[in-house]
Amino acid sequence: MKKIILQIFTLLLFIGSLSSQNNLPPGQYTSTDKKALKHFEEARKYYDARQDKKAEELLLKAIDADPKFMEPHMILAILCAEQNRLKERIYHLKQATEKAPTMHVQNYFDLGDTEFYVEDYVNAKTHLNQFLKFQRIDPNMKEEAEFILKCVDFAENAKKNPKKITFSNMGTAINSPMAEYFPSIVGDESKFYYTRRLDSPNGSSRYQEDLYVAQKDAKGNWMMSNPIQELSSGGNEGAPSISADGKYMFITVSQEIDGLYLGGQAKGLGSCDIFFTQKINGKWTKPANLGSKINSAMWESQPSFSSDGKTLYFVRGTPMRSGAVKDIDIYYSTVGEDGKFGPAVKLPDNVNSKKEEQSVFIHPDNQTLYFCSKGHVGMGGADIFMSKRKADGNWGDPINLGYPINSSKDENSLLVSPSGKLAYFASDREGGSGELDLYQFEVPEEFKPEKITFARGKIYNAETKEPLEASFELIDLATGQNITRSYSGSNGEFLVTLTANKNYIVNVNKAGFLFYSDNFSLKGKVTDFNKPFLLDIPLQPIDTGNVVELKNVFFDVNKWDLKPESKAELDKLISFLASNLSVKIQLSGHTDSDGDKKANLALSANRAKAVFDYIVSSGKIQSTRLSFKGYGDTKPKVPNNSPENKALNRRTEFKVTGI
Repeated sequence: MKKIILQIFTLLLFIGSLSSQNNLPPGQYTSTDKKALKHFEEARKYYDARQDKKAEELLLKAIDADPKFMEPHMILAILCAEQNRLKERIYHLKQATEKAPTMHVQNYFDLGDTEFYVEDYVNAKTHLNQFLKFQRIDPNMKEEAEFILKCVDFAENAKKNPKKITFSNMGTAINSPMAEYFPSIVGDESKFYYTRRLDSPNGSSRYQEDLYVAQKDAKGNWMMSNPIQELSSGGNEGAPSISADGKYMFITVSQEIDGLYLGGQAKGLGSCDIFFTQKINGKWTKPANLGSKINSAMWESQPSFSSDGKTLYFVRGTPMRSGAVKDIDIYYSTVGEDGKFGPAVKLPDNVNSKKEEQSVFIHPDNQTLYFCSKGHVGMGGADIFMSKRKADGNWGDPINLGYPINSSKDENSLLVSPSGKLAYFASDREGGSGELDLYQFEVPEEFKPEKITFARGKIYNAETKEPLEASFELIDLATGQNITRSYSGSNGEFLVTLTANKNYIVNVNKAGFLFYSDNFSLKGKVTDFNKPFLLDIPLQPIDTGNVVELKNVFFDVNKWDLKPESKAELDKLISFLASNLSVKIQLSGHTDSDGDKKANLALSANRAKAVFDYIVSSGKIQSTRLSFKGYGDTKPKVPNNSPENKALNRRTEFKVTGI
């Protein structure tokens, strides 16, 4: 339940003024009735002592003694707000404004704000506009009143034009009488991770947060979730961000509660830090703190790692003595060429508002950012928003997801599945299992991310068929931009998400093996998310005589000028040669059987020389390690008896001539 905006500083000033008045001169209050004043003074003492029930009884007696007495209604309005008795709060604020229309004008503000929260938009407008008509009002409250009026207009329109959405509770396999929130899901949507808040095992007033995981059965239903035992310290761990292949995860750890994580050796840097863990042989490794580029003496939480393996999004705020956190904004950190995270940078002001942002989630399309905010115009409190990355790389202005995704309550923890079909979020709406439950709904078309699919593959030794652990990357062929960087597990298998309707290069590297490169196209193809693109990747050991086809080196017809999209492939070849200083290679060009044989031989030689020249021009590889030759159509891979086969025979290769 979100807090009503109370403008606490003005109320504290009011209560403080009451505390200083031991001997009340005539006219100090709106009442001069001695009995009413006596009850009020006694009520004030009980209020200061936080004995709210007794304070309320005496405040009502003060009103009975003098029905025109305004100040007791103000204190009662505060008590009702603290206890979420909002209709009673509205009644007492109305009484206060009627009995003293020009005294404590912030009552109009609080009245309009509360009416906005309970969706009484007509009266909210009336009272907020009345507040704005007063002279010399606090500038901050004036700005806030104007903001709420914009929210009222938005909420009215959103309620009149609701999105057609049906929410489904995820059921007892996921939810419990406790609170569940901050979900995360793997690329093929077969495993679901989330946070559950439990009672403290030692009986203290503090709660405990643990990580849970559920997986689907053969029919696609969620099986009963289980805690991740190796990541449970007895303290607080939560807000998981799982990689598409389910092999690594970023989590939040509360150092304030845990002290030392899992009996580890290094304390966190702040009250909450972000940690990293990998799954090896079916078990999660001991989490490691991400260090000072991500974590600080502040409060860092709610990580979301991009599918390209480059950028970590998270939130950072200032912890307070009360245990609350203020000034929460969204930050990001990018992995550099050295494989380490760079300094954290705050997202721009069109995303981060003057108020609080949380629950950041970057979709696997790496183009769509979802987050919740209290500072952008919405239904009230924390609403869920979406921002799309523009062509220039900047984030577009946030779009409110509207009603009923957002409401007058706080909404957070939004996760949109990789397929873009379903969204998951936490809510305390009626009909749940207990506290916060996880719900799902179909994403309206206008709020969907870019369409993606996923690729599943296996990397293995071409000679022995043994599975290999190896690093690989996928590159957008049109832009040369690295789309994702990851690795295969000990079984050689990997899974990555991909944006549909694009052409890709796949590069694989492993010490002791020749680098592998291929390309595949999703352009113009109908992609079924339930049927992944399959990649079979054999790696050849570095050995004399072994040949690698450079499948991503391109030339125009009958020309030998390298096309720009060849650069990514050749740069990988340069990196391979720079890492294997003893390797020597011969570059070879090949054509099909069409046309003049002499011309084909010359064309193939010129193409091989173009690759030779590009490598030498990098200044990183000595020309003595390279040679080139054109073979024309003398070494076909397949018979030149069809257009498809002829395309296969037109190729550029390199052969290992020395190690």
